[in-house]
Amino acid sequence: MISETHSALLIVGHGSTVNPDSSPPNLVHAAEIRRRGVFAQVECCFWKEEPSLRDALLLFDSPALREVYIVPNFISEGYFTKTVIPRELELTGRVTERITGQVWKYCEPVGNHPLMTELLLQRAREVAPGVPENETALLIVGHGTDLNDNSAVAAKREVEKIRASGRYAEVLNVYMEEAPLVAAWAQLTRAPHVVVVPFFISDGLHSYQDIPVLLGIEAEPTAAASQREVFRQNPYQLHGRSLYYSHAIGTEPRFAEIIVEQVEAFACDTARPRKILHEVP
Repeated sequence: MISETHSALLIVGHGSTVNPDSSPPNLVHAAEIRRRGVFAQVECCFWKEEPSLRDALLLFDSPALREVYIVPNFISEGYFTKTVIPRELELTGRVTERITGQVWKYCEPVGNHPLMTELLLQRAREVAPGVPENETALLIVGHGTDLNDNSAVAAKREVEKIRASGRYAEVLNVYMEEAPLVAAWAQLTRAPHVVVVPFFISDGLHSYQDIPVLLGIEAEPTAAASQREVFRQNPYQLHGRSLYYSHAIGTEPRFAEIIVEQVEAFACDTARPRKILHEVP
């Protein structure tokens, strides 16, 4: 189980060299988890910012730290969680023992947590308060990529759960780089109200600059979110419909809770006794 004196947490984010708003959610969640005192040490590292994933190998040098839990703050279980992070952190599997005896434990990404569905519905209600759900199309926007076929799985899974609840007139998963494309939202939906929730970790390059252009909210990419006073002015009147656009889901404060619970889930799973099968003579 997690030890307040012997366990550390490493939150892995993507980061960005061109947008200042990519890494702040990771740092905010890390600060909240430190405040709770769950771990002896809490750090962040990034693929595109400092400290890098390689730097993270040197962050936990205290002899008192016996284990380091790694939580990818990524929505999708795809190319980065399957290939990049294990390679850069020199992981050999879910559990990796270093030459020092310190054990690194690789948890599931935040996007796999069951609370995602609730948070997406909460964000949709917040961005379009009072709008009848039975007259609304809900679009969950993912990136989509050819690098790994699993990259869109999380968005599809959440859409299926929400659609099964029957709350919205239409529920669709759409993407920036693969069909169905978010740019075709007006052709893909019929409801008079359309709520769009970016299934991203931060209000970074994609959710704040790229997707608004694809939706038709902006004619060209705007300044970063932190450089503007107001995020968006909802609703937008486009194609005879009311379009509501929300912050990225990863900016939700409860992501700190999800990160800790991904660690707890790993600890409980590895502590569970395994069945030993004996051959029948």
